[in-house]
Amino acid sequence: MTDSLPVVAGFRFAGIAAGIKKQPGAKDLGLIVADRPVPTAGVFTRNLVRAAPVEISVSRVRAGKAQALLVNSGNANACTGKEGHAAAIESSRAVAEALSLDESLVLPSSTGVIGVVLPKEKVVSAVPALVADLSADGADRFAEAIMTTDRFRKTATANVRVGRREGVLLGIAKGAGMIHPNMATTLGFLVTDVAIKPAYLRRALRAAVEKTLNRISVDGDTSTNDSFYLMASGALGNAPLGGGDAASKRFEAALEEVLESLGRSMVADGEGAEHAVRIEVLAAKESDALKVARTIAHSLLVKTALHGCDPNWGRIIAAAGRAGVKFDPAKAEVFIGAVRVFKKGLPTFDAETEKKASEVMKQPHYTIRVSLGTGKAVGHVLTSDLGHEYVRINADYRS
Repeated sequence: MTDSLPVVAGFRFAGIAAGIKKQPGAKDLGLIVADRPVPTAGVFTRNLVRAAPVEISVSRVRAGKAQALLVNSGNANACTGKEGHAAAIESSRAVAEALSLDESLVLPSSTGVIGVVLPKEKVVSAVPALVADLSADGADRFAEAIMTTDRFRKTATANVRVGRREGVLLGIAKGAGMIHPNMATTLGFLVTDVAIKPAYLRRALRAAVEKTLNRISVDGDTSTNDSFYLMASGALGNAPLGGGDAASKRFEAALEEVLESLGRSMVADGEGAEHAVRIEVLAAKESDALKVARTIAHSLLVKTALHGCDPNWGRIIAAAGRAGVKFDPAKAEVFIGAVRVFKKGLPTFDAETEKKASEVMKQPHYTIRVSLGTGKAVGHVLTSDLGHEYVRINADYRS
């Protein structure tokens, strides 16, 4: 997260209040526009129930190029049938006409309450003001406009060296609840001035998402609206990256860095969350390690213990034991931070150890490490605690 977002050559941003949200004056309509049609990639929810804007954008992004990303918050426009589909189409058409673009180059996204048709009249009537708000330094307004229950804006940046040039990668996302792998429930938008071939752009985004956003969890729910985009303006003037060379590897590292940062921000902002905890598991195979890490991270008993700063090693090892991965508990170890709380099938607990472990758990960020005693492959998942505030927020979400 940063308060000073870089200008990314080739892009303009906008964020205004269109009256979609209940709060008067709250920004709820955002727009990113490239100077021309540019290579664009997207990853989307794997939920079988998908919102109208997702269905439209999935179809349009297959062409490999886009020029505008239209986003509204306060309304998911999901499970809204033909009327909702038409509202998304007409909203994106209004943007296309205002910018003199082909309609197929506009990718819509929505986030908010499910089951309510997007108020297209509000969006369409706000388009002139939205377009007028576009500026190269408007990313902060865009970031604010896409938030729902988020407590803060989620942004991340990285520089990428390409030959003698240095490009920039900017990521903006929203997400606090309904976050779970495949893909993490969020809307996210990445833009870079680096020139990149469309096919490689798709591969790089999918690979980076798998290593980052698909390894975070807040509450085990996935949404109808998950969408994450990556656009490359090419304004840096480099020969387009296609993978395999040193510059491409640096871009991939920067992409993972930005997505990892956005993921941490979302977990830290998990509705009512007070702790973001990295679950690391060592096992014979990375797939086994990841499976155990996910089981621990998704356990409600573990997550409530995290909230109470309770070093309840029993919940951790029990979750590991039901993950479907074979290991010998007599060889397993559990660490909370640097404090070992379980070894060779038994707790290593006394009053002093429990106190030290509890102090670790009072920190906003820490790591729980589990060794299954079968190998050195590491799998990790970033999770959050779960407490009373999560219930309050989600019990009142539609009211």
